[in-house]
Parts: sequence; structure tokens; C-alpha cells
Amino acid sequence: MTDILLEKEWLQLLNQEFHKEYMKKIRSVLVNCANKKIPVCPHPKNIFRALDLTPPSKVKVIIIGQDPYHGYAQANGLAFSVDEGVRLPPSLQNIFKELYDDLGHSISQSGNLEKWSDQGVLLLNSSLTVELNKPNSHKDIGWEIFTDQIIKKISDISGKVFILWGSYAQKKEALINSEKNLVLKSPHPSPLSAYRGFFGCKHFSKANAYLKQQKITTIDWQLS
Repeated sequence: MTDILLEKEWLQLLNQEFHKEYMKKIRSVLVNCANKKIPVCPHPKNIFRALDLTPPSKVKVIIIGQDPYHGYAQANGLAFSVDEGVRLPPSLQNIFKELYDDLGHSISQSGNLEKWSDQGVLLLNSSLTVELNKPNSHKDIGWEIFTDQIIKKISDISGKVFILWGSYAQKKEALINSEKNLVLKSPHPSPLSAYRGFFGCKHFSKANAYLKQQKITTIDWQLS
């Protein structure tokens, strides 16, 4: 994957990772999928989209997901996000409900979270690819090693907000320097768990309060 196109700051920060054996395995799996015409989500051009839209120097908030949406035309390279015109997944609907309850923002009809990325919200899935209609199908091919490195490197820079929704994301807390950064945790926004504490977590306002305390420009969470 040394020929991959990646935002220059990230490429400089992660360059060594692209020469490691696990990355060769990832490339092999993706090439095999392409050769066998196995659809992979998101589209290959969007695999590193979260990094491309939010360079390290601009990261303020990190929201960690598990793996991309596996439905047709859902995943767009940003955790929890879908493109304009795509039906809102249940977890994203609940995120918007909490945003309304927390900050009073109107519930967006669009699930495109690019506006957040542009402001410094890194929407990072632990696995960056998945086979169409096969959830977690790429969870063991090496992506987690790569994204764990991203979390560690961002954690080394103080004043960030890490938002961990659900037990899977909360396992990443061990990678984060909580003395230098704010860690916010709650149940996952999925319909199965949202009522166990995701609703009412007020992570959007808490993130902004922390950023303001750090004298960092806050996030405009309003999407529409």
C-alpha cells in the first residue's frame, strides 16, 4: 500500500505503518476481493476519507466506530455517516435525537457528517473496510492495528475529546492518555442500547465545553 494516496500530514505520521506485514495482508485481501469481484464498502476511493478530510493538526474530537456500514451504498468512509439521499441508519437517527435533546439542533434529514469532519471531528472506524452485506468481515485482516496507531498518536497531542459509544469503542480507552485528553463514554446509539444511557449523555455539549476550556474553537454540530 505504499502507493496509496493519503493526506500528507497523515502520510508523514503513519508512513512506517504502510511498510509493515499487516498492511501487506490488508492489501492482499482487498486485491483478492477486487479480483473475485467481491464488493467492498466503502468504495476504494473512500477508504481513507476520514483521514483525508481531517488532518492531524485539525483534529479536535474523535468519534470511534467499529466497521463501515455493510449495506449497499451506505458506507462513505466516515464513521456513522451516509451520503445525501441515503436512508438514515437507526444508530444515526438516535445520534440526531440526542443532538436535538442536548443542544436543541433540528434533526437533519441528511446523514452526511462531512461538515463535522471539516471542523475537526475525526469519524474513525476501527476497520476501514467490510464486504457488502457481511458485517465485521474484515475485522481480523489488520485494520485495527492501523487505527489503534492513529488513536495513540492523536492521544499524544493534548486537548482532544475522545467519544466512545458502546463496549467495542470503550476498549480503545486503554490507548488514550486520559490525563491529557477528555474521554466521554456511553452505551452505543443503536436501538438495542440507546435507552441504557446514550440518550441523555450530552456528549456534544460536553465536548464543546471542554474545547472552550482549552481555548479551542468549538464544533458547530448543526447539520441543517
